[in-house]
Amino acid sequence: MPSGKILVAQGGGPTAVINQSMVGVALEARRFRDVKLVYGARHGVRGIVDEDFLDLTQETSHNLEAVANTPSSALGSTRDKPDLKYCQEIFKVLKAHEIEHFFYIGGNDSSDTVRIVSEEAHKANYPLRSIHIPKTIDNDLVGSDHTPGFPSAARFVAQAFAGANLDNAALPGVYVGVVMGRHAGFLTAASALGKKFQDDGPHLIYLPERVFDIPKFLADVKTVYDRYGRCVVAVSEGIHDASGQPIMARLAKDIEKDAHGNVQLSGTGALADLLCEEIKARLGIKRVRGDTFGYLQRSFIGCVSDVDQREAREVGEKAVQYAMWGKVDGSVAIKRTGFYSADYELLPLSAVAGKTRVMEDEFIAANGCDVTDAFRMYLRPLLGSRMPDAYRLRPNAVPRVLRP
Repeated sequence: MPSGKILVAQGGGPTAVINQSMVGVALEARRFRDVKLVYGARHGVRGIVDEDFLDLTQETSHNLEAVANTPSSALGSTRDKPDLKYCQEIFKVLKAHEIEHFFYIGGNDSSDTVRIVSEEAHKANYPLRSIHIPKTIDNDLVGSDHTPGFPSAARFVAQAFAGANLDNAALPGVYVGVVMGRHAGFLTAASALGKKFQDDGPHLIYLPERVFDIPKFLADVKTVYDRYGRCVVAVSEGIHDASGQPIMARLAKDIEKDAHGNVQLSGTGALADLLCEEIKARLGIKRVRGDTFGYLQRSFIGCVSDVDQREAREVGEKAVQYAMWGKVDGSVAIKRTGFYSADYELLPLSAVAGKTRVMEDEFIAANGCDVTDAFRMYLRPLLGSRMPDAYRLRPNAVPRVLRP
């Protein structure tokens, strides 16, 4: 006898629209007569093994809609990266609670978790439908045109660099902004959408898809500074040298590592400070400033793409439809159609799990420090409507009298 129970959880870094996907699952599931209870796991897979569930069936539609429009993970998230043993514990809990449909919203690691849990259910001949719902600001999931969360974060980055450029034009100097992205440079590349005039920044964009050479970087900055009297630089936190070593590891004296043994790139302003110190010391430019966007770009409440909101809701809804009507587990993917519209597809978990997408060569300029028009065309429809614009005074100069 079917239990009619489903479970949804959120994993990895929060985004501005991840709650849209969670609410999409909860509300779409209510449309199916066979669904009796909708549970939400607090703090992702950690909440599952701890049996820390919320009954979302008791939530009002009104409050769910309000939560959907609120950034960050309403259920809470986790950085746990489950191995086989961990996933076996997850499956044990799902089976004990008679969960028949498991939805996990997240990125690469989350898709791999869903894959392992799905395999465990098949081994045990347990009727569990497991669906991965995409989410990541890095835009690095294989098989999708883009991932929910990325467009809103990209909108923030584009607007932030547009503002930084205005500031830099008023008080000229060198500005370095470091953006999230360990392996994929999509988010850093979004800074290019903040440009309007030919001499606007960012003048230089450095991505982890290309080798970062410090002497070339300094030469690039000098060339731009000599031309414009200022320079705005966008840098991915994941830039590395020819050997693959993170630039921060090369420049910093003390290196902090995360729970997975990787060099800690996010949540620290070290890279921006170190690059600024190099510019000051090597080029002799006095006014040099650096910022690290850090966590600001993930869940910024005042800068959400309406396109991103809509699609994040739909991937949650489509996940439920695939689970209820289909006979296979999988990962929901966004497919681009026309100049811009979106359709959805269910990919095999093995096609997505544990894989990382990086920026395609066609999106990266030949000089290695800019993006192409193809990338601008790719990203612009995702940023949503009502993007702010910047204007300038016309250069109607008055002739000098004392200093002709």
